[in-house]
Amino acid sequence: MTNQVRKKMVNWTIALATLLFGGVIYYFILQFLYLPSEDLYNFPVPRNAELIKENEEEISYDWSAASEENGIPFGYELVLKANGWKKGKREGASVLYTKGNKKIDLISTTKHLNILKVN
Repeated sequence: MTNQVRKKMVNWTIALATLLFGGVIYYFILQFLYLPSEDLYNFPVPRNAELIKENEEEISYDWSAASEENGIPFGYELVLKANGWKKGKREGASVLYTKGNKKIDLISTTKHLNILKVN
């Protein structure tokens, strides 16, 4: 094996290790940004969202990352998936998430997030 080939292998190994390490760090940072809500079957909720309304079936937040056109940020979707929530049918700004027999309707509008228990 020539020195040039060896250098390329080392460079690729370093690049892959850096990418993997970066992915792990990103995952843990995302997990820190969302807290499980006991009132909503431990559905993750953005840590920096401002609570504006709460009752037994629904919690509403002001959250600057929410969007009606684009839904929730990709990182939030990753956290939901990592916590076992499966994305279901989307109707407009509403997306149904399920985990076992538990269902949550997540409604994302411009800078506003509604999280509802579905019976």
